Amino acid sequence: MTTVSGTTVDIPTPDGVADAYVAHPDSGGPHPAVLLYMDAFGVRPHLKKMADRLAAAGYTVVVPNVVYRAGRAPVFDLPEFIDVESRPDLFQQIVPVVQALTPELAMRDAGAYLDWIANFDQAADGPVGLTGYCMGAALALRTAGTYPERVAAAGGFHGGHLATEDPDSPHLVADRVTAELYFGHSDNDHSLPPEQIERLEKALTDAGVRHTCEVYPGSHGYTQADTAAYHEESAERHWKALLDLFARNLRG
Repeated sequence: MTTVSGTTVDIPTPDGVADAYVAHPDSGGPHPAVLLYMDAFGVRPHLKKMADRLAAAGYTVVVPNVVYRAGRAPVFDLPEFIDVESRPDLFQQIVPVVQALTPELAMRDAGAYLDWIANFDQAADGPVGLTGYCMGAALALRTAGTYPERVAAAGGFHGGHLATEDPDSPHLVADRVTAELYFGHSDNDHSLPPEQIERLEKALTDAGVRHTCEVYPGSHGYTQADTAAYHEESAERHWKALLDLFARNLRG
């Protein structure tokens, strides 16, 4: 079994310094790079475990604290297990911080993350892979459209608000995407109702984007084992789909 090393690094951005967790295999290298976008709960032990699992498959994984403007991770006071009862109080903390991360700020940061990866000795040359969870799925889609020459593949899982009627909806970058995309939606997710799934699919198809959109059993957050939303079967299905996506596009 591949052993991995994980550490916290600081990534300079135009607006300050973003802390990030970085994991990579202990041997060999440099390895194809993956930028992993957090969910709203942020960089925490479970997300680091996900990065470690991806690193063990042969990738250098960078997990930035995308809300670094509000402080270093952990930004929020999280319980070890996030149950249904704790969510309302947590979201009183989380929502204002997440809403402050505008698309403009997020994509300015994304450029800094990609620049840092390009200069990291454990990251192989060439375009990177992306994966994002919940809010991170929208960040992955936006990054693929904003920096098309730097992204080879992007996955998004139980993403919310991906194809709204807003003028800055994430799906509107579809005509700039050159990467292969994969989305694993939740079949019980008020933040991505069926009409948004259809709108996203149409935008990607019309733009000629190589993509797969599938609906998984489980509620919003099904990959997150430290929450009540976790759905083991769907989480494992996501790993297979993600690793297949990266194998096709990052190991050519």
